[in-house]
Amino acid sequence: MPVLRLDRMLSGQGIGTRKEIKEILSGGSVKVNGKTASCSAMKINTEKDEVCVNGSPLKYKEHVYIMMNKPSGAISASDDPRTETVIDLLPQSLRRPGLFPAGRLDRDTEGFMLITDDGVFAHNILSPKKHVEKEYTAVIDSPVSEEEIYRFENGLVIDGDFKCLPAKLRLLECDWSNGGARVLITIHEGKFHQIKRMFKALGHEVLYLKRTAMGGLRLDGSLLPGEARELMPEEVDLITSGNVEVNR
Repeated sequence: MPVLRLDRMLSGQGIGTRKEIKEILSGGSVKVNGKTASCSAMKINTEKDEVCVNGSPLKYKEHVYIMMNKPSGAISASDDPRTETVIDLLPQSLRRPGLFPAGRLDRDTEGFMLITDDGVFAHNILSPKKHVEKEYTAVIDSPVSEEEIYRFENGLVIDGDFKCLPAKLRLLECDWSNGGARVLITIHEGKFHQIKRMFKALGHEVLYLKRTAMGGLRLDGSLLPGEARELMPEEVDLITSGNVEVNR
């Protein structure tokens, strides 16, 4: 909807709480089309009206899309009274009401976490029917065989009765010092502990796991664990419009 109450628009863009916005308005810090605005119920056309806060134009965004390099230890949740969440890690400049992690990564899994306030978009990238690829690198305790790669590609059965969608498994390198291996996995679904359960079904243990791409968009290599940045529109499109190009 292009028309919103002024206070709702400001709070939705992370300017402050309803109470804080009332104080901002009473202080004369908000102007609409060059005129000081003091009424919180004032109607704003988000496509036409110019809103400035403390002299700076406010660019309205209906939704935001954030890439985070999730660190091990943080949980994929919007809030938790006991444990640090991915939302807690966001810098103040990226925070706004309604943000949530699109999907989940296990607590000890690192890598590409998408955070947004767009529920429809999140559903579309997480639904197995949409076939949006999720790519991971993993370190497992022993090398994989050609037969196991074949089983991944033809729908591996886990937990005795659940058949996964066809997935890709590629051996990247063996670590002969400890008998383990680094592998690349691409899946189209995200069941609870799915990759760990898939390897368990083959007799392997996952020692390290990191999501490296979603759709056609790779994790920004400049983001340190715990860091995040907003995605450009063309990057958001890459998530749904393409599959990962293997360049390893």
